[in-house]
Amino acid sequence: MTNSKMQVLLAALLVWQVAGGCQPGKANGEKYEPAAAPELPVMRVDTTTASTTKEYAAQLEGRENVEVRSQVNGYLDKVFVEEGSYVTAGQPLFKINDRTYQAQLEKDLASLRAAQSAEANAALEVDKIRPLSDNKVVSDIQLKTALTNLQTARANVEEAKAAVAASRVNVGFTLIKAPVSGYIGRIPKRTGNLISSADANALTTLSDISKIYAYFSMSENDFIAFSKQIKTLPAVSLILSNGEVYAHEGKIEMIDGQFNKTTAAISIRATFPNPERLLRSGNTGKVSVKQFIPHVILVPQAATVEQQDKRFVYKLDTGNLAKRQAVIIAGSTGTDFIVTAGLQPGDQILIAGTETITEGTAIKPTSKK
Repeated sequence: MTNSKMQVLLAALLVWQVAGGCQPGKANGEKYEPAAAPELPVMRVDTTTASTTKEYAAQLEGRENVEVRSQVNGYLDKVFVEEGSYVTAGQPLFKINDRTYQAQLEKDLASLRAAQSAEANAALEVDKIRPLSDNKVVSDIQLKTALTNLQTARANVEEAKAAVAASRVNVGFTLIKAPVSGYIGRIPKRTGNLISSADANALTTLSDISKIYAYFSMSENDFIAFSKQIKTLPAVSLILSNGEVYAHEGKIEMIDGQFNKTTAAISIRATFPNPERLLRSGNTGKVSVKQFIPHVILVPQAATVEQQDKRFVYKLDTGNLAKRQAVIIAGSTGTDFIVTAGLQPGDQILIAGTETITEGTAIKPTSKK
């Protein structure tokens, strides 16, 4: 093909392009128009105070958990209660054979009576010698000796009284009573077993569960946010091990004085009423704590995109171009995420259609909030 023919062909091709011959999808000389910007809803964000709840694993304990132990040794004569039964404070639980202790009490009582007789004789001796000493019939030494003997006799009486009191205490220890009201635990010893005050295992445990203590730990960062509302602590909820929410709300009554150096967490105790006796010592659950976070921005969860463990929103610039913006999420409240960084008051973000656009797409806002 000659150069002149080539030039003619190129000129004809150029004319055809100008006339619209190479515009895809266009015919009959129709003019090409770019695609219209998609119409998508947006919202203008602003700061607010948000409330959120956080859950912490908790260990439950009764108001009182007492190990019932014997303070004397002997054979178990009687068991007055059944495992799992409810007892009141002062109710008899166990009886240890007291014959040995009763015998010791009788012996000590006899010693007391002998000491009291010796005291009376010493007092008579003083009464007899005192007038003789006053009249110089006997020497003062004899009177002083009689008075010393009287003091010794009185001391012996006091010693004997103390022995009697100790014996009576030991006799009393043979009847073991409930120190508090509550539920009886397992009873490993039965009638006829030898009981010792040095036994490794207690006779039983007694739990007062009229109130339940839920102990949980809070991280340092959570506690910093939580401490800002300590003066007006909200009620807390208890989530049981089966996922149900306990019927009664509780309140925080104790915060430890220092953080655990190993876990960097602080121990907190919440108290829950237990009128139905549903909760027992040893139960587990989660304490749900409501926290108020000021100066945060709320965005709908549906307006965010997750990628590589990060959250993004599409923010509109001055030309209504959608720009992807990373945000820091501090929790959720309802259907919204709590954003603590990444957005400023007045920013506009897409609240729908984020899955259909790409970075830099021009948007035509259809609604603003």
